[in-house]
Amino acid sequence: MDVIVIGGGISGLAMALSLHQGGIPVRVYEQAADPKPLGVGINLQPNAVRELDELGLGPQLAEVGNRTDELSFFNKFGQLIWREPRGLAAGYRWPQISIHRGNLQMILLEAARQRLGPNVRTGLRLVSFVEEGAKVVASFVDAQGQAAGTDAADVLIGADGIHSSVRRQLYPGEGAPRFAQQILWRAAVPAEPFLGGHTMIIAGHFHRRVVVYPIGPAGAGKLLTNWLVQMTVADDMPGREDWNKKVPAAKFFAAIADWRFDWLDVPGLVERTDDIFEFPLVDRDPVENWTFGRVTLIGDAAHPMQPTGSQAGSQAVIDARVLTQALMTIPDPLPALLHYDAARRPAMNDVTLRNRRFGPEAAMQVVEERAPNGFSRVEDVISREELESISRSFHAAAGLDAHTVNNRPSFVHPV
Repeated sequence: MDVIVIGGGISGLAMALSLHQGGIPVRVYEQAADPKPLGVGINLQPNAVRELDELGLGPQLAEVGNRTDELSFFNKFGQLIWREPRGLAAGYRWPQISIHRGNLQMILLEAARQRLGPNVRTGLRLVSFVEEGAKVVASFVDAQGQAAGTDAADVLIGADGIHSSVRRQLYPGEGAPRFAQQILWRAAVPAEPFLGGHTMIIAGHFHRRVVVYPIGPAGAGKLLTNWLVQMTVADDMPGREDWNKKVPAAKFFAAIADWRFDWLDVPGLVERTDDIFEFPLVDRDPVENWTFGRVTLIGDAAHPMQPTGSQAGSQAVIDARVLTQALMTIPDPLPALLHYDAARRPAMNDVTLRNRRFGPEAAMQVVEERAPNGFSRVEDVISREELESISRSFHAAAGLDAHTVNNRPSFVHPV
């Protein structure tokens, strides 16, 4: 059996490394000719860190990223609503790692190039695929749009993100991603540690909130700190060419200008930032099938979801490992792909829809509605039982139960 993976991002490279570890020949096609370390922060949950550690990448993640030990929710006045331990502090055998997305991409790419050599192929964009007998034949063009030949394999995996060319061929009438009427402004800037240096905070409510967490060392006692401002807007979704464009802080600064808390100066972070990027909050409606014959989807190509709950990147890694296990243990790729689909799709569809309902951050909206002017005691606004119920429900849906993560057998046993 051999496999073609379309897309050299987090999901595609995790897929390729997993297949290689499992002894399955794989070729990766990435349309960028020279992939760069782009993006800002991403959270890797312990279930994903376990998988990357089993791929031999744990020490690099720990060196470049930052261990997250606590998640704390606050209202718009900076009053604590809820805090919970994360990673090692929550009893997992693996940490939660917050890391610059570009650094993670480069760790995966370097490992893939070392292990797969010329089978990591860049500057080639998929234009179509077709099943011919027991093979999938993929056609590519180069950076200039000129025909660049074909490749055939037993399986083709679409790991090419929310604008997936593979998914577009499977669902030609799907159209643009679903816009949630919210815009995200995000950046990373060196800053003094806050709340001990290993805390992720989310403050505000559904229509206006900030997310801040350190993602790695920045020298001179500072930490590279990821911040994100998210707000409801009345505008239409910006065109795809405007996604991730640089914008001035003036576009949103008034909304958080007074969010100077005792423990964190949010506008101060924004004021010290040079490059700020704008991005629409989008996902896609869940679909009934990821797998069609010898073709399947993983990561954002399969289940593009809102970033609520910090799940997208982590779940892409889990997709790769579960799919590798299926291809290793079920000799025929057709039932193997269907097994993966049945194992992963229902849960990911559930998480996608939960994220639309604010996921584990729902407690912040409850407090905003019940106590819009703040509170003296959070217990007078929302009970601990209600807070714990919200947290437990999302953890279960996302597969984040510590006992399960710590004790289940490995998905992939190296060949």
